Amino acid sequence: MPQPSHRFPPELPPLPALTRAEGELVDRYLEVLDQLGRINPARAQDTYGGLRAAQRLVVAAAGLRDALATMHERGERQVFAGTLARAMRVLDGERRASRATLPPPAAN
Repeated sequence: MPQPSHRFPPELPPLPALTRAEGELVDRYLEVLDQLGRINPARAQDTYGGLRAAQRLVVAAAGLRDALATMHERGERQVFAGTLARAMRVLDGERRASRATLPPPAAN
């Protein structure tokens, strides 16, 4: 009896090695981007959704602050931007960041 064929999404590249604090920084930063994308008036659907996202943004920003404070307290003074950028790309950071920007102008 033939096995059913399953289509799996392409395998993502592995996350680069990060300290726990760096991983938290990336996660909290992307969370802030997600909320900014939901608030973005150039892409919003309604004010209530933007209001809820703005409320969540306050919590997300505090988490980002705490992640940076933890890194600093642990002596992690240097940010390895290239490594963190790779991690954010694996976590769909480019798409998430694009929601916080202006959409292209509409064709007339």
